[in-house]
Amino acid sequence: MLRPHTALLTAALTLALGVATSTADARASALPDPYPSTYQVIASPAVLIQGATVLTGTGERMDGADVLMVDGRIAEVGQNLSVPANTTVVDGRNKWVTPGIIDVHSHLGVYPSPGVRAHSDGNEMTAPVTAAVWAEHSVWPQDPGFNAARAGGITSLQILPGSANLIGGRGVTLKNVPAVSYQAMKFPGAPWGLKMACGENPKRVYGEKGGPATRMGNVAGYRAAFIEAAEYLKKNGGGNDSTRKKRRWGKQDEAESAGKKDLKLETLAGAINGDIRVHIHCYRADEMATMLDLAEEFDFRIAAFHHGVEAYKIADKLARSGTCAALWSDWWGFKLEAFDGIQENIALVDRQPGSCAILHSDSADDIQRLNQEAAKVMAHAQLAGIEIAPERAILWLTANPAKSMGIADQTGTLETGKMADVVLWSGNPFSVYAKAEQVYIDGARVHDINDASRRATSDFMLGQPATTGGAL
Repeated sequence: MLRPHTALLTAALTLALGVATSTADARASALPDPYPSTYQVIASPAVLIQGATVLTGTGERMDGADVLMVDGRIAEVGQNLSVPANTTVVDGRNKWVTPGIIDVHSHLGVYPSPGVRAHSDGNEMTAPVTAAVWAEHSVWPQDPGFNAARAGGITSLQILPGSANLIGGRGVTLKNVPAVSYQAMKFPGAPWGLKMACGENPKRVYGEKGGPATRMGNVAGYRAAFIEAAEYLKKNGGGNDSTRKKRRWGKQDEAESAGKKDLKLETLAGAINGDIRVHIHCYRADEMATMLDLAEEFDFRIAAFHHGVEAYKIADKLARSGTCAALWSDWWGFKLEAFDGIQENIALVDRQPGSCAILHSDSADDIQRLNQEAAKVMAHAQLAGIEIAPERAILWLTANPAKSMGIADQTGTLETGKMADVVLWSGNPFSVYAKAEQVYIDGARVHDINDASRRATSDFMLGQPATTGGAL
């Protein structure tokens, strides 16, 4: 029934060293990548989970259903599925199955545990606009937090720079697998994110460093950066003008270029062109409205506001603009711009037609228990008279973050042909008693609460007391 431990280690080592490219059907990125993904699916037998309560991530709940994973993909979801030859059968009775959880806002690897100065690589606090930097170049794959997150059902996550700067740089999407290099974790074909921040953080950090020192200074800083990027696009033949062909930076001949490549402006140009997804740390409703106006001024789209404790105040506006809201369950009051946070925030955003509510972590602790964080939202919504079914709440953790990150065509739901990123829970995942018993990434069982050989340990933790690979 189970593959030998040695086979798993061999496959994992192959993945970690990045000796092969990703699957042939991986999507090509719109932008050239000088640091391409070397992620490789771990070879595994077909797996059939039988008789479980299945939340597909599409808004559907199926009781007594089966999930079949073949060659790293979802082959079929339904009842009384036939068992192909050489298939590992898992008893799912009295258990629940969901898509793998996706965290759209994480700093694992760039602010790893232990949190010492030597590992503090998430904020390039040298200028208000540092769009040239890429978070992936700070990721430490040995961060024990990756293993702890996997024990909580996290199969993919976006690693972002911190929020000290107006524009902090590019984020990267990773598959949560053990690896030696970040490239061996890099989600094949996933677009980059661009991390921006409004409000208190940039003006606090740069108020005595030459500015910005106010919110109006923040907005002037964004505008100046995007004006420069728009000029860069114009000189290089790019931009959103429908009469002008988009420039794919790095592919033009030197003779065609109006000047040398600028790493900062290349990223901002990618955001304007829609090749890089814009994710903005923003708390207050009025500032989110301003940022939507900024996006309209420079003709780019905001994929998601992050933290957004006042998102409920403009839930209708967010839905109309097609902007996701990545939120906490109940963080409140730790600074003034978080003062109007309420525990029903996600539920109120989610009620709007066409909404895209997401529950994120921004925490090495909360990422291990995002299912419980979602349950807290459901409980507070119920107290307010809003009933939220499990098949709806799971969207906050799977389909909606995938949508905002540009990977919804590959993961986030249990649909035929998608990556077999799957979690088998001991019970209802929105219960404090539920545990992620088995976690599959591309059909490979990368975590098993009952099998120590399927619980990876970071090299950093070797010889340390806590080496079980479970949630901390």
